[in-house]
Amino acid sequence: MKILDQLAALGMTEYEAKVYLTLLSENPATGYQISKHSGVPRSMVYEALGRLEARGAALKSEEEKATLYRPVSPVLLLDRYEREARERVAALRSDLLPLYHHEKTGRLWNFSGRREALAYAGDLIDAAQRELMLVFADADIVALRQRLESAHERGVALGVILTGDTAFELGQVVRHPKRETELHRMQETLIVVADESEFLIASGHTVTSATVTTNPNMVLIARQFIWMELFAQRIFARLEPEMLAQLSPEDRQVLR
Repeated sequence: MKILDQLAALGMTEYEAKVYLTLLSENPATGYQISKHSGVPRSMVYEALGRLEARGAALKSEEEKATLYRPVSPVLLLDRYEREARERVAALRSDLLPLYHHEKTGRLWNFSGRREALAYAGDLIDAAQRELMLVFADADIVALRQRLESAHERGVALGVILTGDTAFELGQVVRHPKRETELHRMQETLIVVADESEFLIASGHTVTSATVTTNPNMVLIARQFIWMELFAQRIFARLEPEMLAQLSPEDRQVLR
């Protein structure tokens, strides 16, 4: 994303963003100089400067022969934006959560987007009190590691199936066989079963399709799938070579 777009996302207009960027390298400067270097019309540059002053992004000094402007340091400006954003989010959380009715009828709800799926998974992890049964690819572990660590620290039991190579050692962890992962098309699968009460599954990174439900039958099936995989991998890890030799070639290939 371009810097102008990023500043616009913080609430600056295009002219304000151009003026602020110009001030960073051209200061102190008059309105005429700022207009010349920023490309903002002289008829609009003083309005933009006034708004930047009002939002605390620029400072003005009335000199004998001219009015000069300089920017507020990006560190101070961005720290203020960050602080205000945190305060706004905290206030909204307090106001919105009491209004939220969490539907419990067991419908299947569908949505799209990997970022959205990870956000929902994070919420489930944060809210879990007893148990989390999980299937994660490498990118999911990276994105959710801190929240998983917090869950583990507060005593939530973790059962984790890893389909990639990233290291993770909290709770009961098994690494899904690569061949079986390919056969089941699980390379991009994300599953979270929280407290035997809610279930999220998402697949695909480029185009992600996700489903979430509190339906007790669907939750039971999802949890049982992960529990059985964890159990099976523990057993497979203890099989002696002579026992593996009795399996069919196809089964031995999967286990390898």
